[in-house]
Amino acid sequence: MSKFIDKLRQSSQMAVRPMGFKAAHTISKSRLLLVARLGQSKIDALDELVAGADAGLLPVTGTYGATRLKEAVKSMSPIPFGAWLEATGRREVKQLDRAGADFMIFAAEKMPLSLPDTEEMGRILAIEPLDKEWLIPAINDLPLDAVFIESQSKSGLTWHQLMIIKRIAGLLTKPVLVPVNAVISQKELQLLWEAGVAGVVADVTPEKRGELKKLRQIIDSLTPPSKVRRGKARALVPAVLAELSPVTGEEEEEEESL
Repeated sequence: MSKFIDKLRQSSQMAVRPMGFKAAHTISKSRLLLVARLGQSKIDALDELVAGADAGLLPVTGTYGATRLKEAVKSMSPIPFGAWLEATGRREVKQLDRAGADFMIFAAEKMPLSLPDTEEMGRILAIEPLDKEWLIPAINDLPLDAVFIESQSKSGLTWHQLMIIKRIAGLLTKPVLVPVNAVISQKELQLLWEAGVAGVVADVTPEKRGELKKLRQIIDSLTPPSKVRRGKARALVPAVLAELSPVTGEEEEEEESL
């Protein structure tokens, strides 16, 4: 089981205190997760760069990318590392598996179905926010662990983007990840969490080492959503309709005489 996927699933769990003389209180166990996405260039002092992140993410193309990933997994064992798979095929997936990748993110239109079994590696599907909406519920029945919504504005989150994210998250039963700027505000993060987002992915560079730590502090200060999103804890109560018996002539006469 992927360590990061396990964290994603736990992030939306909630517990309720037993009923007593006082009203029941909902105790949130949820936590908005933070993924540090690194670039292609060689990076020194990796531990400082991803400090505070719940997982790391590296772009992987060919043998060089798989080697970088293997080095990151070895040096940062407490933090699970995943791969942004740019070249998709059996060979690339096998390289990730040998490198110790905890999860992989891939585009639906590029990844073939004939892949080797990777039970230990989480599968995250990357989709465009304007994909045909009628296809989105089908993701719930596919052997996937989470969904990454691509193409967020680099200038900041807009209300239109938030509406799209909320709509997609509402149609999915799987955890949702979205990319964000490292300088995103507390209000924006709070709105994303309340919209059903389980984790955010922020780009990190050696020139901006302190931004990820600040982002971690902001996330830790957020207020957990008051309700479980995406219908995961929704109780379905069947409607009970009383059978209507036909009114006899005698009953009608009795009603008229009253």
